[in-house]
Amino acid sequence: MDTQGRAGLPEGGKARRVYLLLRDDISNGTYVPGSSLPGEQRLAEVHAVSRVTIRRALEALAADGLIEKRVGSGSVVRAPEGAAAPLAADFTTLIPQLVAMGQATTARLLSFSYGPAPAVVARAMALPDGARVQTAVRVRLVDGRPFSHLTTYVPEAIAANYTEADLATTPLFRLLERSGVQVDAAHQSVTATLASPDVAEALGVSVGSALLSLRRVVRDVSGQGVEYLSALYRADAFRLEMTLNRVGQGAARHWEPVIGDPATREAAE
Repeated sequence: MDTQGRAGLPEGGKARRVYLLLRDDISNGTYVPGSSLPGEQRLAEVHAVSRVTIRRALEALAADGLIEKRVGSGSVVRAPEGAAAPLAADFTTLIPQLVAMGQATTARLLSFSYGPAPAVVARAMALPDGARVQTAVRVRLVDGRPFSHLTTYVPEAIAANYTEADLATTPLFRLLERSGVQVDAAHQSVTATLASPDVAEALGVSVGSALLSLRRVVRDVSGQGVEYLSALYRADAFRLEMTLNRVGQGAARHWEPVIGDPATREAAE
């Protein structure tokens, strides 16, 4: 699919809502390539909107190359051109898998600068007032297709040990280790967000598209914050998975996550 030709969200709040819901249904396989969407009247009833609203949503989906209007068949879901299977990571072993993913994919550096740490970053990393950080924005690609938008903040004293060229070619974890940082722990959270115009352009998605948002703070052995990561992932190109086992006896029986195979974790690390 030609991501440069995307039309973006349709006008009108209701049309945007329908567009996003239908696009998500296409992305998650509810409507598979070659299948037809319900007719305009049926979609209008399901979403409690007018047929004019449905037409706007369908026109935006067609402009994005997700559906094709066919006489006698209605709106038919198109197979994405050159799209690879979504990358998947196990939530219980996410960090080593992301590190391994960084080694198996390519990155494009969008910006690189130094300046005062944003307030949210300074708080999360427990940095002193006025602390300066290196801010880098990268897009990571697999087979030439963008799937993640990464913004990292590293204290200036650490970042001074590597160059802009290094960051464009080497995973940040490796650069931190090369700089003498002894990484000890990290805390991360995963939420959902919508693509802003600049992120949408970098990832090749429509403005307002649903993205997976991951925030991570990495600390060294002294407890000092050494990296703050804000990562945004395309929902159609990246997913989190978790395997659960039913354990325990009687009333204490419950679901428990299965930590990945030791050999797999060692390879990823």
